[in-house]
Amino acid sequence: MKLFPNGDGTSAVAIAPTLLVPARKAFDLLVRKTHSNIQHLADRPQCGSRAVEGNYFAAREDFFSIDNWTSSFFTGMALLAWRGTEDEYFLQQTLRLEPQYRAKVFDSCHAMNTMHDLGFLYSLYSVALYKLTGESRHRETALRAAELLAGRFIARGAFIRAWGRMDDSNPHTADLAIIDCMMNLPLLYWSAIETGDSRHRDVARQHADTVLKHFVRSDGSVYHAYRFNLATGEPTRPDTYGGWAVESHWARGSAWAIYGFALSYGYTHDPKYLDAAVRIARKFIASLDEEVVPLWDFSLPPQGQSRLRDASAGSIAVCGLQEVLKYRPDVTLANAKQKLLSRLCTENYLDFNEACPGAQKNGQVGDGRGGVINAYTSWGDYYLMEA
Repeated sequence: MKLFPNGDGTSAVAIAPTLLVPARKAFDLLVRKTHSNIQHLADRPQCGSRAVEGNYFAAREDFFSIDNWTSSFFTGMALLAWRGTEDEYFLQQTLRLEPQYRAKVFDSCHAMNTMHDLGFLYSLYSVALYKLTGESRHRETALRAAELLAGRFIARGAFIRAWGRMDDSNPHTADLAIIDCMMNLPLLYWSAIETGDSRHRDVARQHADTVLKHFVRSDGSVYHAYRFNLATGEPTRPDTYGGWAVESHWARGSAWAIYGFALSYGYTHDPKYLDAAVRIARKFIASLDEEVVPLWDFSLPPQGQSRLRDASAGSIAVCGLQEVLKYRPDVTLANAKQKLLSRLCTENYLDFNEACPGAQKNGQVGDGRGGVINAYTSWGDYYLMEA
């Protein structure tokens, strides 16, 4: 059940009958965990990104931090729960966060302290609330967030700057775009439709074209990041903050790309975006082994402690495959989607302990070699619930 990612909110592809019971069991588990999680977030607004032990709220990450890209996975789950159960509790708890979401984009001290993940934050909060309730104040907040996101567009280079304040010329962030931003573009497409102003649509399309040209490799794998010469706009070099190596095949990056290009196709009906999503999806599927849930990076050496699974990448990929299948039926993609979702709905990857805020186990954060490995991730939980 999607929060209207690019139109009418209809589901992409029916779940196979053999999957209905485990998928429903997983959804119901996430509803129960969301019941307490959304109240916890409303009581103390924060990021709640990931946790090795499953308690997203122990770290008390600041909601207004420039690094916050994850709070809305909880509100997104609450709104999915509201639609699935019709329990007004989920809506009321979500609405308690409205002052923080408005302040983040309307208060000057906070608005400058944002980055490209305004798309993640406001598509799953203000846009979703506007579509579900019709309240104009949510529209106003979402349009303001879209304006800030569009303001990150670097015309010379045709990309949306990923990180850092726009008044900060830090060389580590000023010239950088990352694959994750494909998932932020729906906020811009939506705002263009809502206002009739094509500027945001043009920004989104130019960024998508840049990603297609420079990020997507000939074999269907993708780079995580790319840097550009700010004086000339020319690409300078690929980079990574997520994969095992710059030239490797990072699973979550590919999952973002599958879903992101499919969403861009849904808004634009430009076949090159759907073709890209299919090509990346086929490479992703061909890289899966008998476990089905992807390695965090498909290019890892055959032995070593770093050969960890990333369930969160699997959840994102399932949603991306569903979006692709809405527009292009494909038996290979459909079978892979069903197998992956089936595996993710098992106890190997789900924590049925309702005292634990996290649901999906074995998500990987960053490059998989740091201190946060085999973690619960709020994005993994959200995309599993969406699937």
